[in-house]
Amino acid sequence: MLKIGIVLGSVRQGRNAEAVTNWIYDFAVNRKDAGVDYEIVDLADYNLPFLGAAVPEAQQADAEAAIKGWSEKMASFDGYIFVTPEYNHAVGGALKNALDYLNPELNNKAAGFVGYGSLGGTRAHENMRLILGELQVADVQTAVTFSLMTDFENMSEFKPAEYHAGNANGMLDQVIAWSGALKKVREKQEVNA
Repeated sequence: MLKIGIVLGSVRQGRNAEAVTNWIYDFAVNRKDAGVDYEIVDLADYNLPFLGAAVPEAQQADAEAAIKGWSEKMASFDGYIFVTPEYNHAVGGALKNALDYLNPELNNKAAGFVGYGSLGGTRAHENMRLILGELQVADVQTAVTFSLMTDFENMSEFKPAEYHAGNANGMLDQVIAWSGALKKVREKQEVNA
């Protein structure tokens, strides 16, 4: 069984990410991929402190629990789909901060991207490729890119065009293939350790 985490990478109030995440989750589940389990991971459920910032003593236990929970959850997956808006030509700060808490949890796993923004989140995807490369994550070529101008009514009500299904299928096929291949790599490394 492959476990694929669909990471909702925005914590903003009134975020569009929930609708986009639910769309890709429903799309993935409805494909009925044999041996694949999808799970949404909402970054807002983890109250992660800024990496390296001082945490008041009264909040340290909660901060440590949040970091541990995030680490364990992300380690439990074989691959990921990161849903992220584009902020200022890059990935949002909350997701970048969350990724900075991880390294071995993500090594030798695969990732795909679903984005939204004025240009479909493509610049956030490119930014994510750089970050994930350093974390030894193999990102797939095909991405799903929703435009705030054409896939959202009044830039808030999500109404995706039908043609996105093609990219969603392509991205999911690639994530599944790479996640399966890299799971074998990790298993071989464990045997040789």
